[in-house]
Amino acid sequence: MIEEKISRLIKDYCWMKKEVRRLQKILYGCSTPMKSWGVSQYGIDMIMPKGSSGKSQAELKDMDIREERLYKRLRKYEQIVFALEIAGEFLNSEIESVVYDCLLEGMSYRAIAYHLGMSRSQVKKAKDDILSQLCQKSQFVQLLNLEKSAC
Repeated sequence: MIEEKISRLIKDYCWMKKEVRRLQKILYGCSTPMKSWGVSQYGIDMIMPKGSSGKSQAELKDMDIREERLYKRLRKYEQIVFALEIAGEFLNSEIESVVYDCLLEGMSYRAIAYHLGMSRSQVKKAKDDILSQLCQKSQFVQLLNLEKSAC
């Protein structure tokens, strides 16, 4: 079921984000913050030619098997992490957004409940509502490449 997959991805978010940074460092020599993908530049930086942030076709052909496998994994995890980070925009209420952010940080139901002054069952209900909303948002499901029909 899609909700279970999304729940698993939310739980896995922390290690996936760390793995993205590690893979970027291995493949590119440094990590690229996702917030800077599309940030405009000013002054001389704006007019200077820039290379692609990804690998060129020639570089992809020259990659060895391990690098190619790491590169595919990096692309997959970048897509998932990006989708999970923008998913907060699809939620209906502010409390759900806060619960979602806490879940992404890896906080337990008990820690979230203590932080927000609610019960664990209220946190569980909020998470279920979040999963239901995300499952119904076709843009989010498409970002994750999950099938909408399973909702």
